[in-house]
Amino acid sequence: MGICRDVKTGVGVNQERRLGGNRAALFVYAMEGLENMAFVSNAISLVTYFNGYMNFSLTKSATSLTNFMGTSFLLTLFGGFISDTFISRFKTCVLFGCIELLGYGILTVQAHFHQLRPIPCKVVEKHQCEAANGSQEAMLFTGLYLVAFGTSGVKSALSALGADQFDENDPKEAVHLSSFFNWFLFSLTAGAIIGVTFLVWISTNRGWEWSFAVCTVAVLLAVLFLSMGKSLYRINVPKGSPILRFAQVFAAAIRNRNLPIPEKTDELHEIHDKQEEILERTDQFRFLDRAAIVRTNNGASTSMAPGPWRLCTVTQVEETKILLRMLPIILSTVFMNTCLAQLQTFTIQQSTTMDTSFIGFHIPGPSIPVIPLLFMFFLIPIYDRIFVPLVRKITGIPTGIRYLQRIGVGLVLSAISMAVSGIVETHRKSVANEHNMVDSTEPLPMSVFWLGFQYAIFGAADMFTLVGLLEFFYAESSAGMKSLSTAISWCSLAFGYFLSSAVVEIVNKASGGWLASDNLNRDKLNYFYWLLAGASVVNFVFYLVCASWYRYKKVEVKKVESSGEGDAKGKVELIQV
Repeated sequence: MGICRDVKTGVGVNQERRLGGNRAALFVYAMEGLENMAFVSNAISLVTYFNGYMNFSLTKSATSLTNFMGTSFLLTLFGGFISDTFISRFKTCVLFGCIELLGYGILTVQAHFHQLRPIPCKVVEKHQCEAANGSQEAMLFTGLYLVAFGTSGVKSALSALGADQFDENDPKEAVHLSSFFNWFLFSLTAGAIIGVTFLVWISTNRGWEWSFAVCTVAVLLAVLFLSMGKSLYRINVPKGSPILRFAQVFAAAIRNRNLPIPEKTDELHEIHDKQEEILERTDQFRFLDRAAIVRTNNGASTSMAPGPWRLCTVTQVEETKILLRMLPIILSTVFMNTCLAQLQTFTIQQSTTMDTSFIGFHIPGPSIPVIPLLFMFFLIPIYDRIFVPLVRKITGIPTGIRYLQRIGVGLVLSAISMAVSGIVETHRKSVANEHNMVDSTEPLPMSVFWLGFQYAIFGAADMFTLVGLLEFFYAESSAGMKSLSTAISWCSLAFGYFLSSAVVEIVNKASGGWLASDNLNRDKLNYFYWLLAGASVVNFVFYLVCASWYRYKKVEVKKVESSGEGDAKGKVELIQV
């Protein structure tokens, strides 16, 4: 008896059914938790390393960190491009994980050997304090941006690799696919909790060489864990450059710009027997439909087959339309990440003025973000195991609510979080005035856990929006651009970080210096938070317009059935999803 072979992977159908699923996803969760533990711990506290170990100024330290963070997320586009075009998502994760490992190794060596960095200013006289020289900075930024480059590839391909383990066209597996993204965020959160507590404690009490060494070991284990599951994975086959396919659509559409657009889809070019996924024609961006018009000579088809820059399929055209429809959605989430950047900077500064004691311990400032992380840690299982099943019974949607609805909930919570931040900051300033501690460096008689309100609400916002974006971009993208599209969702964070500094500068100049003082008790940080809250509401209105305009893709999936007699029989069944 012959074995039917899968048209995508070439693996026997019986064997294919044993691949993927929750068992394979466990290795993805392990890598995400370990890799994010290392990344987040540095994202939170690298400013202290730049300032205390490399003798950078506070301004240069802050700029170096935001540039590192923004670059890490922006480079996910490159990782997604590599994954979709040249090598599988599994190989992308392993390759870029090894690059990240090399980066942490360089940082560990530099932190360990004092000859490779300047003498810290705190151990010498002020006039003898020297900044890092050119070679020391070169070594630092080489290690740092190898980490950024490595983590970008992992972030772009890892979530798509995990999602590949579930068939989105199978109703039963679609439910597990939705849960995957929730548990992917759970593993990310668990790793981040360890990073902002355990690793921050190590860097503070044992030294940065130990912190970087733990990060190196964590990334090594992450790569090993992912590699251990190779025999269980459904491995995608790269389908060529999606960027090249987009360019071909625009080129063909421009070439045919003077041709009338056919009303009937049957009159446009499509190949039904060589594509595993066929996208149905939509009525948006109709000018691109010209790319699929078959040119004729005096009513007769040309004898020569046109090249890809002259004629594209309807599916290729729709793939391009999907990307264009996605862009306004991602742009409307950038401002939320700008607000997140403010919480990661100003809220930590607020914590330095407050009482950080907790049952006999003092909470380090960089560990304050553990509050929203803990909130997410407990909220995600409740959302996945209680909320989604209940709502699913009402809506009949595997995810409970649609992706765009989930993102919208997150944006609303983000605006509420900014408003609450303004209220808490107003109360903090009133405490400083009541106790005549406006210019005091002593902690206020106000617990740092007051900041937990704004952090908890934003943690819930992040749970809705981040997972909603990852799930939305994976589900809505075509089979040939899964990694690139999920990378686009991470780019929202990159643009949010880059925009953050510009927003602070603009507000400072326009307001006459709300945030210009080095004293938070004299600044108008509460006004700034309320301004962000108002801008978040405006941003949400913009999002509603974009979401209502968006059209979910319609897919016709080709299934190949076994004939029971040797090789698979080429029976095609078109199913609209």
